[in-house]
Amino acid sequence: MVREYGVLEMYEQLPQILQLLEQVALDRTVPRNIRTSAEQVTNEMKNEKEPMDLRVSTAIHILDDVSNDPNIPLYTRTQIWNIVSMLENCRQN
Repeated sequence: MVREYGVLEMYEQLPQILQLLEQVALDRTVPRNIRTSAEQVTNEMKNEKEPMDLRVSTAIHILDDVSNDPNIPLYTRTQIWNIVSMLENCRQN
């Protein structure tokens, strides 16, 4: 029952997560490789062929790598940490 609630919560937060990823992907002050990674995570999260657990884990892994990029603007790093936090929260529920 707890696992079902986590998936339900994930689907409720998915639009907000996708919107935040889109903001990063469209921000021209962000380096191209980071914008590309945000687009990759967006596509991964929309891929309904994979189970939600796998999509979330993959997204967290990609975003964690991106957040360690030395060229990432500080505000973008904060946005990415926020997204990762939302994903981890959903994964734990």
